[in-house]
Amino acid sequence: MGYQVLWFLLLLTLTTICTSKSCHPNDLKGLQDFKAGIRSDTSGRLDKWKNQDCCTWEGIFCNNETGRVVQINLPGLYTSADAPVQATMIGELSPSITLLNFLEVIDIGELVRLTGQIPPSIGLHLPNLRKLNFLGNKFTGALPQSLCKLSKLEELYLQENGFSGFLPLCIGRLKNLRRLNINSNILSGAIPESITSLTKLESLCLQDNLLTGNIPENVGNLQALKELDLSNNSLTRIIPSSISKLYSISILYLNANQLEGEISLPLKPGQLSSLRFLRLQNNRLSGTIPQTIGYLTSLQRLSLANNQLKGSIPSSLGNLTSLTELYLSYNQLSGQLPRSIGRMSDLLLLSISHNTIEGPLPHEISSLSNLQSLDLSYNHLNMSTIPKWLMHLPSLSRIYLAGCGIRGEIQDDLQVLARSLLELDLSANHLSGRIPAWIGSLSWLYSLNFSKNKFVSEIPSTVMNLENLGVLDLHSNKLEGSVNAVFQMKSRFEGGSLTYLDLSDNSFSSVIDQIGTGGQENIRYLNLSRNFLKGRLPTSIGTLKSLETLDLSYNGLGSKLPTSLGNVSTLERLMLQKNQLTGRIPEEYLKLRNLKELNLSDNQLEGKIPYGKPFLDFPSSSFSGNRGLCGKPLPPCKS
Repeated sequence: MGYQVLWFLLLLTLTTICTSKSCHPNDLKGLQDFKAGIRSDTSGRLDKWKNQDCCTWEGIFCNNETGRVVQINLPGLYTSADAPVQATMIGELSPSITLLNFLEVIDIGELVRLTGQIPPSIGLHLPNLRKLNFLGNKFTGALPQSLCKLSKLEELYLQENGFSGFLPLCIGRLKNLRRLNINSNILSGAIPESITSLTKLESLCLQDNLLTGNIPENVGNLQALKELDLSNNSLTRIIPSSISKLYSISILYLNANQLEGEISLPLKPGQLSSLRFLRLQNNRLSGTIPQTIGYLTSLQRLSLANNQLKGSIPSSLGNLTSLTELYLSYNQLSGQLPRSIGRMSDLLLLSISHNTIEGPLPHEISSLSNLQSLDLSYNHLNMSTIPKWLMHLPSLSRIYLAGCGIRGEIQDDLQVLARSLLELDLSANHLSGRIPAWIGSLSWLYSLNFSKNKFVSEIPSTVMNLENLGVLDLHSNKLEGSVNAVFQMKSRFEGGSLTYLDLSDNSFSSVIDQIGTGGQENIRYLNLSRNFLKGRLPTSIGTLKSLETLDLSYNGLGSKLPTSLGNVSTLERLMLQKNQLTGRIPEEYLKLRNLKELNLSDNQLEGKIPYGKPFLDFPSSSFSGNRGLCGKPLPPCKS
């Protein structure tokens, strides 16, 4: 009986030994060192790494035959119990990760606060790596040359970090690479010509870096490329004609560089036939918009804004019947809008501002039934009146017709847009008469700009009905009376909807005691300068907790400065010059630590200027013209 018990215990021991698993020593050390480098893991995944069998650890995957670790899958964004989770890890990546030399996937993207560098020897020790995802962390340093030895690499995500230095010249050796995303870093230097050897590449994203030089001449060799984004760099010279050979390309973003020369794509029909999104804005492109642009029949968005393009808009644009957004602003385009524009039936947004386009507008625009936003500002249209057909476009919600030569009173036809209009800009025209009372019926209006016109009389009290108004700009007119109705506007939002208010350069003569009392407490920009306002600056102005700019200069405001203004810690610009303010500058204003611009000159202030920042940062001109003021930066006070 005793022998049977001993035999049973021996079998049990042997079974336990045989069934106990442990990692390969290299894998175990590499993962333990990785965990040791992490000071905080909000997901709690690393806390579960306790036994010696790392193949059972969360986020770790092993090959069933070899038992070696092949995946580290610990992304910051993942799903747990069918709910999305954003995890954060604080710490530094251990170079010991290269001990796991059977790794095929490393995904530690979007962990937000993970630091460190790519191990210099990564390419020497991880020959099987197919995917490397470091995106959305705080990694720094150069991209090691050994990356080029990762011959099996298919996906490389290094975007949104702090990597610096140059792209490795040898990057063309990664023949299996399909996705190369290194955008949003601080990489400099040229794009290596060898990158054009990556013929399997489908996505190349290098935007938001400091890259210089030209776009590689043979970029057209990347026949599998579907997405090319080189925007927001400092690339120069011309756009290579070989880009027209990218038959699979769908997204092409070259905007915000210093590219020059003419637009030479596509060269002939059939090229770039899959292109849906083309951004070339904010460059130095010249010449005309080519007629061949009409071959890009798959285009949905086209932006050529802010270049040096001249000549007329080609009629072939009408062939782009899938286009939803067209941006041509800030060029030197001339002539009339082509009638063919009426064929772009899917168009939602048309922006052609700041050119020299002439009138009349083609009536064919009236057939754009889906058009939501129209910007024709600052052209040579000399419209005189707004065409009635324009105001009857059924989807129109944003109208920008600044500087279009519109004259007379505002047309009542605009009332038909009462339930749809979100933004209306008729500034810098020759409009006159009163602002109509029906303006208060535009119940969804968010932005209203009537500045630089010749409006007279008072602001209609009906503006109090504009519950969604966020921007109101009426500066440089001949308006008079009270400004208080604006501060009493109803709002759907707690603290009010109004964030930007400019009533400067008019003839308002009221007191301003309603500021901060009517529920509009989210104002960030408030300019009432160059009027005839009187009375005191109310204590209630201290309730504007988001205020960044306050300009009440060139008025007739008197009495003392309210101490409550010192509580507006967000204030960056305070302009109160040329008034009749009296008394001392409150000591509480020393709390205005964000103040960057200050002018209290030409008032009747007195006493010692409070000593300390921010006042010590301003010149004497900020306080001059107040006979009773003294102390730095003015001469010292007399004892």
